[in-house]
Amino acid sequence: MKKICLFVICLFMFIPLVGAVAETTNTTTGSVTSTTTKKEEKNECTLETCENDSLKCIDDETCKNTSKENDTSKDELLTDGKSAVLIEASTGKILYQKNAHDRYAPASMTKIMSMILIMEEIEKGKLKWNESLVASEYAASMGGSQIFLQPNEKMTVKDLFKAVSIGSANDATVVFAERIAGTEENFVKKMNAKAKELGLKDTNFKNAVGLDEANHYSSAYDMAMMAKELVKHEKIFEFTTIYEDYLRQNTDNKFWLVNTNKLIKTYDGADGLKTGYTSEAGYCLTATANRDNMRLIGAIMGASDSKSRNSNMATLLDYGFNSYEMQVEVEKGSVVSKKNISKAKNEVIEIVPKENLSILIKKGEEKSSLNYEMEINKIKLPIKKGDKIGILKLKDGKKVVSTAQLTVKEDAQRASILELYKRSIKSILSGSM
Repeated sequence: MKKICLFVICLFMFIPLVGAVAETTNTTTGSVTSTTTKKEEKNECTLETCENDSLKCIDDETCKNTSKENDTSKDELLTDGKSAVLIEASTGKILYQKNAHDRYAPASMTKIMSMILIMEEIEKGKLKWNESLVASEYAASMGGSQIFLQPNEKMTVKDLFKAVSIGSANDATVVFAERIAGTEENFVKKMNAKAKELGLKDTNFKNAVGLDEANHYSSAYDMAMMAKELVKHEKIFEFTTIYEDYLRQNTDNKFWLVNTNKLIKTYDGADGLKTGYTSEAGYCLTATANRDNMRLIGAIMGASDSKSRNSNMATLLDYGFNSYEMQVEVEKGSVVSKKNISKAKNEVIEIVPKENLSILIKKGEEKSSLNYEMEINKIKLPIKKGDKIGILKLKDGKKVVSTAQLTVKEDAQRASILELYKRSIKSILSGSM
């Protein structure tokens, strides 16, 4: 009898303990959502470890599907697609995301990174718009979207870039890859190096064009950040806004290019950027639109068809434009400082921001009262318009809320010896020396 009583007493003591343990476990699970992402960023699964693209690391050995845990906005905004993100381009602030860091095949959106590298080469002067490039046998053999280049066919950089940006041509992309890096393989190494430089943690490229291949993956967030980098090269919009054009004009092989991004015709303010489709990737789109001094960038991966993909992107962009606005404090190109440079051809150099200095606010919120400060580097002549010479910081009290690079309003050249001699004589005569 004593044993039975002792057992009953122990049982009653044990039940609350089990309940407390269970309650503690539930509470911990509920609060883990925000910290899981931090672990995922540090310990990322390779596709060898997590063969399902939606799997992420919880620790070094364990993978878990986090597709639901990444949702931070209303699901009704995205009715089709595996993942999506919407950002404001100048600040990179996320306005909407769903599974934004999950890894999927990016299809031809891969070419956003290819175009970044091409534009960098052009702006460095290593590649000229009127330069003719020759298609190799390998480049001409590319499948998928193409302009049917023939081995040894010559085409200008400008026309080839039209083929990439408007028609998503694989063969034209590989021509650029070989011209810039010698081989597509070497070009892909540059692509991955650039992704690392941009801090992209969910991207790995295996080819330059976006054909399905093992370990070739990216995420909606990473694609949006690549687009953010590409649109800094404003020349890109001269191509991505073209709806249709022709290559090989006045020849028997005239080729009609039609933009794969239909939003540039149907959505107000849309001016880019890149579509994608493969059987593995589904229908993908990274789009950008600009209204009222605000540029938004959206990325959708894995939609079921192009019509639904475009409709969902329009919904995302509408949400951003309807909910947010940019408060412009200092306009791009406005003079914020003047420097006297005695050895410059024009002694007074005007300093301007390269982009608007702005802050993103929700519509209806009270506008902030902000101030700004400048940090100007030591100026060395000559300086070209666009060269970075400092930074302009927008501050709310002591907190920096936005920055813009500073440049000169006009090219600043070094004065000739004769001009410097004349200035010296003038100064002596005026008594200022």
